[in-house]
Amino acid sequence: MKLDGIPFKQTGYFSKIICDYLEEKTALTPFFNRFPKKENFEAQIKEKGANFSQKHRVVLADALENQNAKLALSDATQINIRALRDEKTFTIVTGHQLNLFTGPLYFLFKIISTINLSKELKKTYPNYNFVPIYWMATEDHDFEEINYFNLHGKKIQWNKAASGGVGRLATTGLEEVFENLSAELGTSNNATYLKNLFSEAYLKNDNLTDATRYLANTLFSEYGLVIVDGDDAALKQLLIPFITSDLFENTSFSEVSKTIKNLNDISEDYKIQVNPREINYFYLIDGVRERIIEKSGVFYINDTKISFTKEAILSEINSHPERFSPNVVTRPLYQEVILPNLCYIGGGGELAYWLELKGYFKAVNVTFPMLLLRNSALLITEKQQDKLTKLGLSTAHIFLKQNALINKKIREISNIDIDFSSQKEQLKNQFSALFDLAEQTDKSFLGAVKAQEVKQMKGLDHLEKRLLKAQKRKLKDHVIRITSIQNELFPNRSLQERQTNFSEFYLEYGDALLPELSTHLKPLSQDYIIIVF
Repeated sequence: MKLDGIPFKQTGYFSKIICDYLEEKTALTPFFNRFPKKENFEAQIKEKGANFSQKHRVVLADALENQNAKLALSDATQINIRALRDEKTFTIVTGHQLNLFTGPLYFLFKIISTINLSKELKKTYPNYNFVPIYWMATEDHDFEEINYFNLHGKKIQWNKAASGGVGRLATTGLEEVFENLSAELGTSNNATYLKNLFSEAYLKNDNLTDATRYLANTLFSEYGLVIVDGDDAALKQLLIPFITSDLFENTSFSEVSKTIKNLNDISEDYKIQVNPREINYFYLIDGVRERIIEKSGVFYINDTKISFTKEAILSEINSHPERFSPNVVTRPLYQEVILPNLCYIGGGGELAYWLELKGYFKAVNVTFPMLLLRNSALLITEKQQDKLTKLGLSTAHIFLKQNALINKKIREISNIDIDFSSQKEQLKNQFSALFDLAEQTDKSFLGAVKAQEVKQMKGLDHLEKRLLKAQKRKLKDHVIRITSIQNELFPNRSLQERQTNFSEFYLEYGDALLPELSTHLKPLSQDYIIIVF
């Protein structure tokens, strides 16, 4: 096992706002609470402890016991659920969609980051308990985002007509997926384990929520992971005041809109992840999850014939809060209302939209959590590492865009100098002298001198590109090998963790996979980790 790393910023795969956040740029300070350093958790514990009621703890623990009543929980997970009743217990949370068979590899990284941070905090603050939480996004309705996973470069997909919250979807039709998966996995002992895991999760549970809960619990229960389903009537009772505020006062719309403007004022390069609507809740019943729209005092459920007067929808909220489903803007608030949470761990896109929300949290008097970028890792076999070494490719090299990587390496190994930087500098100096001469004699010649400079610079650029192209042809075998190994490690020219399913690695490493990842992923590290198995 070998480890290496590269700062997130140097990978080229993270947005400016996330890179600035990791550097703790002063301009971003108003948009987060405390930066996730061990020493900052003490103040976060005190703030959250003072702003989270014992009543909410009881409701939460009771709900979790009901949700997990039919599941075989480890002792560690049962202890953690009971501990949530104690005022000295706090949570570390990550959330993820109900992707089929976990979806991309980073599902594992998110949860391991959450587990490992909980362990580290227990060592630093032994008088408190820290519970790792996986929040299942059971109420999402974008089935096309979750109905597949990639294995050996092949897309294994669940073809089904679906609508409404995905957690309520029946698991019918997954027998075909199981057959396709089985054919791809083969007959090894590790393959047999994976097939049994899929079968137990998806063919023996009636809906996607129960299937995903079983799967995540099987993989992580020994680490004490607690799994939360927000699609719960008891938990939604705690959300009633915030649903009401959103529908009648448009609180989230107003506050998040202000924050977006403030972020845009800081930098045009800060890409806004989510834009709020006037109402940021869906109406959720079986087969339906549609936006709530208010027009002239009447509340309509989009694309249905359902509507409510103000009085009627207020009654509906109080009688059936489970029918009101938060969207991407309000779901983080729901999470923080029902959990004694200190820190949310997510990917770059997630943290970018959390940075839009602090003003909203302040307006409704809910403690804003610390925000931590999840661990990221590239898994490399020893054989692949040998190829990289022979090609002279470093960690920094392999994260380059492919064309830039090839150009860089061809220049390095070429027996002729294809870098015309010195020639361009000489040309620039020559034209500087010509500009001085024109300035002293006839200024009308300045334009002609400039045009000639541009023409000759373009000529050098063109010649450099032609020579580089010719050298690539000459060194074609080297180009092919560089391209091949990078495509292996960055499928579809994307990060491995965003494309490949964990089963591909479990086939190779079996029961050692999760313990090795747990050992080497450090949640407070700011490096993209490379692990050579």
